[in-house]
Amino acid sequence: MLGSILNAAGIVLGGIAGLKFRGQLSAARQNYLKTALGAFTLAVGLRLVWQSVNGTALQVGEQILIAFLALMLGRVIGRLLRLQKLSNRLGESARAQITRATSGGKPGWSDGFNTCTALFCAAPLAVLGAVTDGLSDNFLPLLIKSVMDGLAAMSFVAMFGWSVAVAALPVFVYQGTLTLLIALYAGPVLDQHGLLDCVNATAGLLMVFVTVVIFELRKVELADYLPALAVAPLLTWWWR
Repeated sequence: MLGSILNAAGIVLGGIAGLKFRGQLSAARQNYLKTALGAFTLAVGLRLVWQSVNGTALQVGEQILIAFLALMLGRVIGRLLRLQKLSNRLGESARAQITRATSGGKPGWSDGFNTCTALFCAAPLAVLGAVTDGLSDNFLPLLIKSVMDGLAAMSFVAMFGWSVAVAALPVFVYQGTLTLLIALYAGPVLDQHGLLDCVNATAGLLMVFVTVVIFELRKVELADYLPALAVAPLLTWWWR
């Protein structure tokens, strides 16, 4: 739950900062923050992979191979389920609200709340972070998301007002509920069968993909890869 608490706090603090300073960060500061955030995200992802593999060199290689296969199969499932397209539709709806707000229209209270709730909850890191927090109390992915959401809140509050900060509540409820469900039900089952590490290793590789997105190196359809978190333990079980 700590990750969800930090994420909600990041949104509230970002909204307060935006209301107080009423200005965008300079391009130099934005680039610095993006570089620092990307480097930290990469370190978190690689650390998660490193902590999740063990044994001989051959066994480590097999575990990493399983994680990559899980990502490949997960992407196929994600595309069949149209997860990225669903995420894109939510993003497009939010962008339409932002366009209306910046084109001279006067947005209502619900516009800012709905826009930010959709953006913050639809982010693939919401699911990925809730999984790692619920399975192994690793709140760092949601800490990264809290920084990203906080910076976004700073920008949005100038358009929509304080309703942006209130979006922290549904974000906390959504991610916190998912974290609790995973901790109470999925975690014990996976731990009993020795399948926690494969999920964490796959999550670590997904964090590396998040780094690619932060640095804008290439377009990665992150939402389509989320089913890999469920495929990894099944694939590991079969591999045995």
